[in-house]
Amino acid sequence: MVPDVSTGSDTRGLIVYLFGPGRRDEHTDPHIVAAWDMAGAPDPGRDPAATYSQLAKRLDHHVDLRTRELGGKKPPQHVWHCPVRTAPGDRYLTDAEWAEVARRIVHATGIAPEGDEKACRWIAVRHADDHIHIMATTVRADGRRSRAHRDGQRAQAECRKIEAEFGLRRLKSGDLTAPRTPTGAERAKAERQGQAVTARHWLREQAYAVAAAVRTEADYFTVLQSLGIKVKTRLGPETGDVIGYSLAVPGDTNAAGEPVWYGGSKLAPDLSINRLRERIPDQKVVDHPRYVADPADPWRHTITAIHAARTVLDSGDDAAAQGHLAAFGDALYNIASATTGPHRAELRAAAMAFNRARRSATRADHQAATALRKAARELAHASSEPGGLAIALLFATLHLARAVAKWHEQRGHEQQAAAAEEAFRHLQACYQQAATPVLADLARRAPRAATASRFEQDVRAALPEHADRILTDPNWTALTTTLAQAETAGHNPRRLLAGVGTQRELDSAEHPAEVLNWRITAQPNRRMQAARMRSAPSGTSAMSATPHPPATPVAMRPEEHSRHR
Repeated sequence: MVPDVSTGSDTRGLIVYLFGPGRRDEHTDPHIVAAWDMAGAPDPGRDPAATYSQLAKRLDHHVDLRTRELGGKKPPQHVWHCPVRTAPGDRYLTDAEWAEVARRIVHATGIAPEGDEKACRWIAVRHADDHIHIMATTVRADGRRSRAHRDGQRAQAECRKIEAEFGLRRLKSGDLTAPRTPTGAERAKAERQGQAVTARHWLREQAYAVAAAVRTEADYFTVLQSLGIKVKTRLGPETGDVIGYSLAVPGDTNAAGEPVWYGGSKLAPDLSINRLRERIPDQKVVDHPRYVADPADPWRHTITAIHAARTVLDSGDDAAAQGHLAAFGDALYNIASATTGPHRAELRAAAMAFNRARRSATRADHQAATALRKAARELAHASSEPGGLAIALLFATLHLARAVAKWHEQRGHEQQAAAAEEAFRHLQACYQQAATPVLADLARRAPRAATASRFEQDVRAALPEHADRILTDPNWTALTTTLAQAETAGHNPRRLLAGVGTQRELDSAEHPAEVLNWRITAQPNRRMQAARMRSAPSGTSAMSATPHPPATPVAMRPEEHSRHR
């Protein structure tokens, strides 16, 4: 059961909508199921003689009294509106049950506490099988405003109780960190225009993808504009600094032909200008991109940073962990941007699903996650996808997403845990699509029996407690090919196995040889490293600073989207 609290200032306009046919004639049998006074509230749905204006006048009574006291000035946002909808698949409630739901919600939110004779006037209108609309004026009979602090959260809490008592689907509790859901009008507009998502949703995804890839605040706005998105910034009156911004989808206009603007914080809490600045360096402090001698380095750096994030989740430092969750959310967008192949669609879906998991009421320490964020931005500029190393990265993200779900679950973050699980499922599907043919190819190129026998001895010497499970794993043959490649790259197989075998997941892994395969794949080529060091000019390093233009996320390039063209 989902309540959605909002406020406004047009009492009569809302009444006309509630009792009217709807924007697409979807309203059927609109009528009042509960009110502050069922005997005294005229119901246009049941009494043809009661007109909209009569009902509005009756409901406006106390607001009108307050207006006269204020000399004709209406209180701001005096109309309280709360649609309440059952979850898909739930049974349809009776009018009597919806009446109880309405009374409990206005009591829980402070609109009309039970027994309070001077409480706000309200009505609950049902015009569809699966939901009601609760409408109230927020001025009490004594002239005071209702105490509606945290009313949305209290409505959510009451709905959780109602679900349990009415035998309805139990939804996840929120913590006020979820982004705003598109309004009915926004959804209807998208449907009329033949769009799969609303303008709000589309802009949110563009903003997340761009924020994940850019290195400065200025680049953020530049790249958004390069995608055709309209950008409007708000400047401070004294300093002239940007204190806020709004975005508009190209071609998305209102009835007056003006762009429909969405503020950053209205897209998602962590897209406000202040939250962005916590993750993106100040314009004067540029994180200089580096020329990467080995194209595989960005992928390895990201894998290393993701493994480090797993350790942070277990450290007990929730602020640092929350910072890593935000950085991991950025990393997923950049991995999708740098990935080719049919599994990219699942990666994009994982990034979008994880957006709910990246935020919680825990304040993030973004500085603690600098390594992961810098590695992810480096990946956004990667020039190529290095085969098996990209799959090793997918394997790492898979385990981190599952760990994030567990971390949120342990802290009672139900919505975030569910979102992390959804991201995990997309990553799992992505990994299986990408890894299955690669593992099969490795198995086909297995070294000769004598070499495989030598590697078996290395496994028994380096990892005796895991040896039997590794050697009977269906992926053992593929692992022998990877060990042979690592040996050619300058690694000692026994020492390499001992090193990677001490990391997490091996004890609980269903396929330990598969785990070792991707860990070893992520190791650098020692011979190439030595060659680069020998060839590097005196006084320079193998990784020298050179400028890059602002990144345009591959997943968000204009030619791949026709949202509002």
